[in-house]
Amino acid sequence: MRVITFLICFFGIHLVVNAQNKPNIVLLFADDAGYMDFGFQGSKVMKTPNLDKLAKSGVTFTQGYVSDPTCGPSRAGMMTGKYQARFGYEEINVPGYMSSHSALKGDEMGLPLDQKLMSNYLKDLGYKTAVYGKWHLGNADRFHPLNRGFDEFYGFRGGARSYFAYKNPTGDRKMETNFGQYEEPNHYATDVFAEKAVHFIERNKEHPFFIYLSFNAVHTPMEATEADLAQFPNLTGKRQQLAAMTLALDRACGKVLNKLKELGIDRNTIVVFSNDNGGPSDKNASNNKPLSGTKSNHLEGGIRVPFLMSWPKEIKKKSRFNYPVVTFDLLPTFYAAAGGDLKDLKDINGVNVLPFVKGEKEGTPHDILFWKKETRAVVREGDFKLIRFPDRPAELYNVPNDVSERYNLATQYPDKVKDMYQKLFDWEMTLERPLWLLKRKFERYDVDRMNQYRKGWEPYPENLK
Repeated sequence: MRVITFLICFFGIHLVVNAQNKPNIVLLFADDAGYMDFGFQGSKVMKTPNLDKLAKSGVTFTQGYVSDPTCGPSRAGMMTGKYQARFGYEEINVPGYMSSHSALKGDEMGLPLDQKLMSNYLKDLGYKTAVYGKWHLGNADRFHPLNRGFDEFYGFRGGARSYFAYKNPTGDRKMETNFGQYEEPNHYATDVFAEKAVHFIERNKEHPFFIYLSFNAVHTPMEATEADLAQFPNLTGKRQQLAAMTLALDRACGKVLNKLKELGIDRNTIVVFSNDNGGPSDKNASNNKPLSGTKSNHLEGGIRVPFLMSWPKEIKKKSRFNYPVVTFDLLPTFYAAAGGDLKDLKDINGVNVLPFVKGEKEGTPHDILFWKKETRAVVREGDFKLIRFPDRPAELYNVPNDVSERYNLATQYPDKVKDMYQKLFDWEMTLERPLWLLKRKFERYDVDRMNQYRKGWEPYPENLK
């Protein structure tokens, strides 16, 4: 009996120590933010002291990308660790935008159930899991977060809603607490999401946890509190609204970061901050400078995003990583940090970036990267980026030398254009057909938006060759 008691105690202590060694993971994810609209990115207008402090505590990815320039597909890629077009999630899933002949419509558009998510993998490793805020990966019950590896949910299933309580909410705008129970926020939603996350941390501080804090800030509608607006008396219109909403976003992130520090668990917590796509400058007055383009197109302003990672126990302060990384790298990175065997991750495209960040591996995590939206597509190989358009010849840019994509090199490097074009086509042949399709008019809208927010097609200067 003494031997049995000893073994029970031994293994119990082992499990507790092992659990405590696993890092907590907090993913702070913004919506539609501009590349330049944070202090740590160089903004002199926005007030983001908490995120600026987070940037100093770890690594800034100077070439951080998403796998798609729109909300739903970007999130699908991040949560599965792979190109979402591989399983047909190529288009944004917004009911009412779909072609009348689309294969799936309405609530049927969601992340396929045969895809295992970040939450599933971490739950398998013993993590408590929660998501707060915007879901946008399917409205039908079978796509619900609680059916996709999350233990707790407070948020809304769709892509956008008011930051204040609705009197009579309907459809995917309703604020839901767990499954099928509804609770509208009693104050500004950005703050409420953070408060829910803080309560989750307090209840699970003795256990490894994963929180996906999926803000809808700073997506439209442009709504801010009077107190936050008052912090920007020199701004007007949407730009003032955006600054106030960004201030609230930063404050919400600060609540979570401060709680981690208060509980003494900040050193062994991985915190990531990023954004789902480039800022839609024409919709929310966001600023993507020095990048060309906006949300929904494949210029850098549509796919390059602010991207921070902090883990004080493992990552050096004030680090910078200058090679391309993608948000779908987060799944293998989190899984490896949590003690998982990367061999368990079947058929993903993401890479564990920690060895690169810590200097244990040299070079770039990705030799080649792809993006696709119907006819429009991109391949990035090394420093070169080829963009294929539906209405003009392909263009070629050297991204590190020309981050604003002003100087088309296609005529200077015709063989490279041909080679990269072929690689793009070969990759496309590995993809599934899209599960749903947008009305054609939205493709025209995206191309027109790109033309409005690009720097121009200029001859390449001799001194930059």
